[in-house]
Amino acid sequence: MNAPVPAELPVIVIGAGPTGLAAAAHLVDRGIEPLVLEAGPKAGAAVREWAHVRLFSTWGEVVDPAAEKLLVPTGWIRPAPDTYPSGGDWAESYVQPLADVLGDRVRTGVTVTGLSRAGRDRMVDADREQQPFVVHVAHTDGREERLFARAVIDASGTWATPSPAGGSGLPALGERAAADRITYRVPDLKDPAVRARYAGKRTAVIGSGASAFTALAYLADLAKSNDGTGTKGVWILRRGISGSTFGGGTADQLPARGALGLAAKAAVDEGHAYAVTGFRTETIERDTDGHLVLVGEDGRRLDPVDEAIVLTGFRPDLSFLGELRLGLDERLQAPVALAPLIDPNQHSCGTVYPHGHRELSHPEQGVYLVGMKSYGRAPTFLAMTGYEQVRSVAAAIAGDLESADRVELTLPETGVCGGAGLFDAPETAQGDDGGCCAPAPQLIQLGAPAAAGAAPEEAPAGGCCGT
Repeated sequence: MNAPVPAELPVIVIGAGPTGLAAAAHLVDRGIEPLVLEAGPKAGAAVREWAHVRLFSTWGEVVDPAAEKLLVPTGWIRPAPDTYPSGGDWAESYVQPLADVLGDRVRTGVTVTGLSRAGRDRMVDADREQQPFVVHVAHTDGREERLFARAVIDASGTWATPSPAGGSGLPALGERAAADRITYRVPDLKDPAVRARYAGKRTAVIGSGASAFTALAYLADLAKSNDGTGTKGVWILRRGISGSTFGGGTADQLPARGALGLAAKAAVDEGHAYAVTGFRTETIERDTDGHLVLVGEDGRRLDPVDEAIVLTGFRPDLSFLGELRLGLDERLQAPVALAPLIDPNQHSCGTVYPHGHRELSHPEQGVYLVGMKSYGRAPTFLAMTGYEQVRSVAAAIAGDLESADRVELTLPETGVCGGAGLFDAPETAQGDDGGCCAPAPQLIQLGAPAAAGAAPEEAPAGGCCGT
């Protein structure tokens, strides 16, 4: 028998975003040495790519307690807890200072290319759990390195792997060829070059979540500006319209999140966007002028657009985890014990029960997927969820199961009832005993113009549990 994995080996954390750095802070708090590997040139590289977007969580909800414990002795002062940071604020005023405090424990420009057990591929059972993890990495200068770890926390997120426009989960035919007119991010319309790209143009916004709401609101603001006359959004929805289409509105316990949906509704109310419902993109063609023509699985062809903003969610990159024995849900690609809690096809009220190491564990002991990556393809992840995850995981690695199993988080309700993932099925009605239903914002009749081939659809105006 081989000796147990040496305790002096570090716990490798993949990703120096808010969740990964919080994991490192919790490990340090427990006397365990972390080593954080970040592919980007700076900590919070992914957050910096949406620096212009304002969070719908306040500063009081996006600072991890263990991280703050490390920061305060340096003179760091938490910003006003009831104010809302942008992504850039979060990166510069919290993420980077935390990385600086962790010092040499954080390495940037390091991409993890493979992860396994030392001397054991995924088929080998013998002494498997006694072997340390081996992590293969590539540096920006091309140099390769092999690192060893007692445990691995993968907080690499999903930002680098956005989902495509295609309704089948595969890129639409022609989507790659149209890449010069497609973005998978909320555009920064304060950037003059980006602003010029969308000003006065027709832009398809594909998606139904907070990012799509934000993009629609941004385009509406552009349309109302002096340099944006003629800007129009075409909102592509794979589902029909229901009481929860615009989110929970004033019933959302995160007011700024509810306001995003109301802003999207206002964009439609004011004529700056219209919705095409039940449309699942199959093909993206170019007309003779180079504009994009979206063709649906049902044969509908929409009027040409100048640009497309695809905001259909994200998915985890599992390519470097192929030699590990992971237990992932076959649909969500999330840990099997976590998946039922976050499944948008069944999930009610937008609430995810706080969870920790047990829901995040895998057949391969000692490896954890945390943060946005733990959600697989499910949406609506909150920073405070990731902080609770890594608090529990760090406690479990330290052997403190009493703390690891304790729930130390209450999540805010979204004000939305019923599952959010069934685009072509009526929402499940919920009776008076449902406990979460509040009146939804008044919805308007939405539908594409006749020329676009979409029949108008009357939206229910009742409460969020209406069918």
